[in-house]
Amino acid sequence: MSAAQIMGLVASGQATSRAELSRLLGWAPSTVSAHVQELIDSGLLEESGEGRSRGGRRPRLLSVRSGDAVILGADLGGHHARIAAMDGSGRPQTIKDITLDIAAGPEPVLEQIGDALDELRAGRPVLGTGIGLPGPVGLDGVVVGPSRMPGWSGFSVRQWLAERFDSPLVVENDANLMAMGEAVARGPELRDFVFVKAGTGVGAAVVGDGRLHRGARGIAGDISHIRVPAGGDQPCSCGNFGCLETIASGAALVAAVRRDGGTVENTADLVRLARDGNPIVTTNLRFAGRQLGEVLATVVNFFNPQAVILGGALAGCDLFIAAARGVLYERCLPLTTQDLDIGESAAGPDAGLLGIGRLAIDQGLALAAS
Repeated sequence: MSAAQIMGLVASGQATSRAELSRLLGWAPSTVSAHVQELIDSGLLEESGEGRSRGGRRPRLLSVRSGDAVILGADLGGHHARIAAMDGSGRPQTIKDITLDIAAGPEPVLEQIGDALDELRAGRPVLGTGIGLPGPVGLDGVVVGPSRMPGWSGFSVRQWLAERFDSPLVVENDANLMAMGEAVARGPELRDFVFVKAGTGVGAAVVGDGRLHRGARGIAGDISHIRVPAGGDQPCSCGNFGCLETIASGAALVAAVRRDGGTVENTADLVRLARDGNPIVTTNLRFAGRQLGEVLATVVNFFNPQAVILGGALAGCDLFIAAARGVLYERCLPLTTQDLDIGESAAGPDAGLLGIGRLAIDQGLALAAS
């Protein structure tokens, strides 16, 4: 159970009382009251006034406690970062996009991010600080064998953050954060789903019963290095051959389109040309979408999720999603796809930041209770 879910429902106005939280979350009233009291004691919620009665005594009204404290978050990509100062409910107040080069190495990049976050902080108290990274991250906050992040493997981002920010810390793979952001955006009804980030690389996250499933070492959901027949003998950065990333990632697609005579620089070019109906790009995107669908079919049959949600740059391309969806319907058991939602992220570009906000609140409450 997540106290951040309560914060999100109260902040959005969907719930103004303990009774409404119990109804929306499906939790026992005693469980809701215990979590609400924790949030009140932590200074994140306040309860005052009286709402309308529905036959019993009037409920006390819940609201997010106003104050200057912020949650700081940075969602890193290969060449950019989206950073934000968020309120106590984990909702972005100020968002800024900055350019960076992830290949410059951890310390130069993190110094740049730290300076940008300090600027957004503007001297206010910090409730939590989080960073999302475009590569595998262990449970200890150490980057583990990333594909396109030279110099980062074995670096403890958590330790670096701890030396600069005195607050609860969140260090996660970007797909995991986007999945939690999607849970915030869609509400408590979405409890079992797979989130796929399809951008320069390919990543995925698994959420079961409303909880992020990290696995034994923290890298659950890494579908990018699953071998697919269509990959053949193409070498992958992991040292193997024929991984999904070699044919279905944005970087692989850019290379494939260039080989076929197209002119593209990045995934944004792919999406733009696909919308213009460029035949080279659309052919390659359909192929990549089908290969992604092949891998996801196994995941769907095994996990039986409510939804498969695609985010990242390539998710803005309808034919890419349609190709993956077609394979899922072909290869999965009818019972698993009967009510399966397959589509684009509802959280959009702020998904990673929303995920940081939610996990930072959970982390802060866990530390307060310890």
